[in-house]
Amino acid sequence: MSAVRAPILTSVKRSLFREPAAVAAVGALLGALAVVNGVAIFRGMESPWLLGAAIVCDVIAVGLGALLAAREVMVADRRIEASDARLSAIIDSAMDAIITVNEAQNVVQFNRAAEQLFGCTQGEALGAPLERFLPQRFRAAHRAHVDKFGTTGTTSRRMGDMTTLWALRADGSEFPIEASISQTTDGERRYYTVILRDITRRKQFEEELQRSQRELRELSARVLEAREDEKTHIARELHDELGQMLTALKMDLAELRRRLPAGDNDLAGMAGGMDALLDRTVSATRRISADLRPLMLDDLGLADAADWLIQEFTKRSGIACESRLPAAEALQDTPKAVATAMYRALQESLTNIARHSGARRAWIVIEVQDGEIRMEVEDDGRGIAAADLAKARSLGLKGMRERFTFIGGALDIDAAPRGGTRLRIRAPMRDALAEGAA
Repeated sequence: MSAVRAPILTSVKRSLFREPAAVAAVGALLGALAVVNGVAIFRGMESPWLLGAAIVCDVIAVGLGALLAAREVMVADRRIEASDARLSAIIDSAMDAIITVNEAQNVVQFNRAAEQLFGCTQGEALGAPLERFLPQRFRAAHRAHVDKFGTTGTTSRRMGDMTTLWALRADGSEFPIEASISQTTDGERRYYTVILRDITRRKQFEEELQRSQRELRELSARVLEAREDEKTHIARELHDELGQMLTALKMDLAELRRRLPAGDNDLAGMAGGMDALLDRTVSATRRISADLRPLMLDDLGLADAADWLIQEFTKRSGIACESRLPAAEALQDTPKAVATAMYRALQESLTNIARHSGARRAWIVIEVQDGEIRMEVEDDGRGIAAADLAKARSLGLKGMRERFTFIGGALDIDAAPRGGTRLRIRAPMRDALAEGAA
């Protein structure tokens, strides 16, 4: 190709009218011709030879003008040919496939990248309908989309913004593409140019990434589920086994104190100290058991467990709480995974309020609406910055968000109208873990 197009590219001359010397020469020639014609008009009757000379000069000038015009036309043609050659070279060297069709959607341009992409030579593609390179199920819709695009007046846009486009190779295999379309007019004719690329590998990477993320979420959910089961087991062991032992020990201590000899103040004081220590141990055991897994969450449900948690938070932190909770019957069908996620989110939110917010009041709302459980926790503290949410160590919030994403819910954190932080959560009244396993 370069051997054919090299003379076109190298033989283009500049227009004479771009040369100052040439313009000056033409101006001088026209001026001299005007003088000769003027003299011939006034002295032509006296000197016939002068009139003849003027006529000859005019003929010569007309001939030179015609030659000059012809030369300029040739230069313009060569320049157009050179421009077309450069454009063709650019299009052929493009990494993306470029296809141009006319208003009838027949191919009029097909570059080398398109040849490689579709497995079709340029000679086979030129004049063929564009539908040849589309799967049968998309052809009618694609033709309608292109025709509609031609009436919009938009010069270019991306194709398939929300969906994946598919193309058809010469061997019949389909592959995903990314494409943009533009339109231009040449007189009364309209042309559409599509620039496209094969995104098969990118789609494979995206699907692999999505699969990996899905597996990580499933693994995280299973780990959380196993941890909750272990916490439940330990909490019941503390509540049942250790609780019973401590209760028996307290009863034995009470009997021992009753049998102490009268007047032995030292033994009585020691026994009283043991009884007080035993009471603190019982309280600590109950608190640790409840922190691990409140048994009322399994026995009484989310509403009662949330109410207990809010009351305990108020006692420990001194932060006043206003809560609006649904009746226990409204949440009785809540799946275990959803109830646990809601409870843990409330627990984490209240812990963050106590540790970081500096709040004096907090508001908690839990409601059931449109088949979803919705919870909103708000405080009047100092709030949370966006940079703090993005910190790598903010694992609590990230863990909550991942937990709700997996069960089909969502978690949002923003500034509260009262000046602090507002956390909003919604989760479906169904078990996504069980559905995923099924």
